[in-house]
Amino acid sequence: MFSDTVLAYYPTFLVFLAIFIAMALTMLMLPIWIRLLKVRQIGQQIRADGPQRHLVKQGTPTMGGVVLLLAVVITVMLFGQYSDPSSMVPLLLVTLVMVTTGVMGLVDDLSKVIRERSLGLRPNAKMICLTLISVVFCLLAVNLANIEPTVTIPFVHSIDLGILTTKLDLGGGMVVRIPWLYLAFVFLLMAGMSNAVNLVDGLDGLAGGTIMIAMLVMAAIAYRTDQLNLALFAAAVTGACVGFLWFNAFPASIFMGDTGSLALGGAFAALAVLTKTEVVSLVVGGLFVVEALSVIAQVAYYKLTHRRIFLMAPLHHHFEQKGWSEIKVVIRFWIITAILACTGFALFFAQSVQGSGT
Repeated sequence: MFSDTVLAYYPTFLVFLAIFIAMALTMLMLPIWIRLLKVRQIGQQIRADGPQRHLVKQGTPTMGGVVLLLAVVITVMLFGQYSDPSSMVPLLLVTLVMVTTGVMGLVDDLSKVIRERSLGLRPNAKMICLTLISVVFCLLAVNLANIEPTVTIPFVHSIDLGILTTKLDLGGGMVVRIPWLYLAFVFLLMAGMSNAVNLVDGLDGLAGGTIMIAMLVMAAIAYRTDQLNLALFAAAVTGACVGFLWFNAFPASIFMGDTGSLALGGAFAALAVLTKTEVVSLVVGGLFVVEALSVIAQVAYYKLTHRRIFLMAPLHHHFEQKGWSEIKVVIRFWIITAILACTGFALFFAQSVQGSGT
């Protein structure tokens, strides 16, 4: 624990150290995990209706997200600042979201391995789990972390989603607020981002690289808002993704699986809520939004016309079908993510400067 050491007086150094430690832990643990998965013959099940060139990936070790989560949790335990209890609540909440969505993803991955098919948990089961996680998180964020049930559109307007709030008096001066509209919004954000990152995880290095870039910006946003614990968390995720990419770059030695993609998407959404950058996060994670919308549009258009908008959805498969190499798609999507992430941070920074009057 470094919360009471001299390192605590150098928060910027702590953030960069968290990136390095999480990266190192991931790179140390993954070879052992890959070897264990190979011995147990636990590998990825590839969709038969996906790109034919992906069939060679059948049996590649999966569930690398387990190591990602371990590296992040260990790093946060080492560098979390515990002197201020109020700053610990947001850190515990975002960690709780990451772990619970990760466990849901792990169950999904295990069901795929056991049944030896590419489909895991039923969509209804996933949605029930995501609903429970988002509702519990939102209620704790509002009542323990004092998060206001508002959504700010930069330079436009702040929307109050707490206008329909039920207050439950539990006695002893304890009142629980239930902001129904904000509860629904947080569910849509968390369920949407979890599933969107899960959809992006279809090419070697794509999900790991894009979430790494997005989380680096979220670390900067949290640091700017003086939420060091959240900055350390986002930095740890960034570092863990860097370490993971060493083994996940084309041709991948391991996949993160739903264990990693659902957890990282959930954590990204939770950070957006806790830093009050819900709308900005849609820009920072714009690629995830576009990938999810491409699937929705493809399905809806096909049901209406029996024709397809894209050669294949999600969008990255469309470009594969157009003849782009996997590496070309991944690198260009990284670049797009970097552009969107920088745009999102610029919006946040300009808004915060305007708000402070400096």
